[in-house]
Amino acid sequence: MPRFFIRQNQISEENGVKTVTVTGDDSHHISRALRMAAGERIEVVDMQKNLYLCELNGFFDGYVTAKVIEEGKAETEPTSFIRLYQALAKGDKMETIIQKSIECGACEIVPFCSERCVVKLDKRDEQKKIDRWQKIAEGAAKQSGRGIIPEVKGVLSFKELLENISGTVLFCYEGEDTVTIKQALQNTKIAGNVSVIIGSEGGFSQKEAEQLKEKGAISVGLGKRILRCETAPTFALACICYELEL
Repeated sequence: MPRFFIRQNQISEENGVKTVTVTGDDSHHISRALRMAAGERIEVVDMQKNLYLCELNGFFDGYVTAKVIEEGKAETEPTSFIRLYQALAKGDKMETIIQKSIECGACEIVPFCSERCVVKLDKRDEQKKIDRWQKIAEGAAKQSGRGIIPEVKGVLSFKELLENISGTVLFCYEGEDTVTIKQALQNTKIAGNVSVIIGSEGGFSQKEAEQLKEKGAISVGLGKRILRCETAPTFALACICYELEL
């Protein structure tokens, strides 16, 4: 069943009946791309993890309306808030990382630039990239049935990354051969939120690794095989969700 995201102000109530108004590209998608008709049903999430089963009842220029017939909670969100810090990667790898990370449960994605990043964004290009990545995040959230649209934040410098991290932070480092992500998760009491830091194609310098450890990040390995930078976050997030949810 198609799922769409709305804000609270898109829900109205009259005589005990709630009505949802879907606008913009989503309304066009419902009426033109999906060719849905009155009486067909959609799922709507209000960004507060509230889920509404709705029946379409009105098609207008620029918006559609639907009557709420059931309410509940979206049960698809991780039990802890999971934040991914991802070093900038080449080409369309960042798009793949964002899409798959959201499918795997990331609640927020924070790009950053490290010493070995090949990609360098100026401020003019950065906003265009963020806008593009946020659209990919929205599409992935719809496809995977998320209860929120995870936010893609602005790009941090490595110094800003060090200032930003707090709480339980797992730092995936190719130079770590003693502590696995499984061991770290089993030995760490995770409450509230957990962050995972993934490097670019060239990984991290030894200096960066030491700086992260000094800030309290737990250095972990991702197994005996070398993972590509677009594979590592998916692997790490899958491990985290397995440990926290299953």
